[in-house]
Amino acid sequence: MNPLALESYDYTLPKEQIATTPISPKEAAKLLVFNRKDSTITHSTFKDFASFLPKDTLLVFNNTKVLPARIYGKKLLTPPCDSTNLQACNGAKIEALFHKELGDNRYLMQCKGRLRVGHSIGFTKNIFARILKDSSELGAGFKELEFFTIQNNTRILLSKDTFFSFLEQFGHIPLPPYIKRDSTKADKNDYQSVFAKCLGAIAAPTASLHFSKESYQSLQQTFNTTEITLHVGAGTFMSVQAENILEHTMHKESFFISKDSAQKLKNAKHITAIGTTAARTIEAYARHKAFLSGEELSGECDLFLHPKNPPKATNALLTNFHLPKTTLLMLVASFIGLEQTLSLYQEAIAHNYRFYSYGDGMLIL
Repeated sequence: MNPLALESYDYTLPKEQIATTPISPKEAAKLLVFNRKDSTITHSTFKDFASFLPKDTLLVFNNTKVLPARIYGKKLLTPPCDSTNLQACNGAKIEALFHKELGDNRYLMQCKGRLRVGHSIGFTKNIFARILKDSSELGAGFKELEFFTIQNNTRILLSKDTFFSFLEQFGHIPLPPYIKRDSTKADKNDYQSVFAKCLGAIAAPTASLHFSKESYQSLQQTFNTTEITLHVGAGTFMSVQAENILEHTMHKESFFISKDSAQKLKNAKHITAIGTTAARTIEAYARHKAFLSGEELSGECDLFLHPKNPPKATNALLTNFHLPKTTLLMLVASFIGLEQTLSLYQEAIAHNYRFYSYGDGMLIL
């Protein structure tokens, strides 16, 4: 089995094991524990999560907060003006998914609908967008948009705060595409960790979804903990296309590690990453010169962990079960190897674990 071949990361999952809603209470979710020292497998639940951890471990959580990043509008057939009536507009429906801020009221978004440079989209509350660049330059359905409103037939660009307030008020939680339903009000809470505070992700760090306020506080009282920030992007879930995974171009995601967190990471004897996004951030930091001095760090993370690029600083990993042929599955394999990863996935399937974002979890020790 070739760990560099894309086809090696494929597996078959029964559709009924794709979780479309979270389990309640959170602590009732299943937990598969794999201990690398003796290759033992334990089937448990998150109620007993803490009992498997070394007492001296540092728990690292990703405190990113998911934006209601999916918005709906209509393509405008004429330039927008004060009298534009979106309800009467006969342009096609447009779905837009925010990816990241580019600066100067420019935003990278993925749009469904036929749009070219210069086209406009009308949203609710007299909010409009204009296409500055399209997929011919950006690829994969991506567009570069600017947002504005109209007053006295004059275009006024939205401030950053107004744009994000618009998303918060009218946007929808961007559930992953394998969840075949519209997002609901419940998803605004369910698809958000209890420690989320730094707005900017368009996907949840899903291993974090297993913790209630009570269980998170209990972990803080029992273990040394810290929070880092990695704003999860849609690229996290994208399938790898290159037949040789080393030819895959990794997506970039913004991250931040504070001075306090940096010092804790530098001094830790044992580190447990709560989720793949936390692991990627830790490992990106461990490969930077700032790690030696324990200095804060921010930037864009495009680190690709796989069996030929294993972790250097992370000792244990809590993770959900991931889609085939994704960098997330390859990251798990970077900890325990490809064959062991696929074996554990078959074990989870046989024991009826729930997979993907709202599914159960696995702890690698």
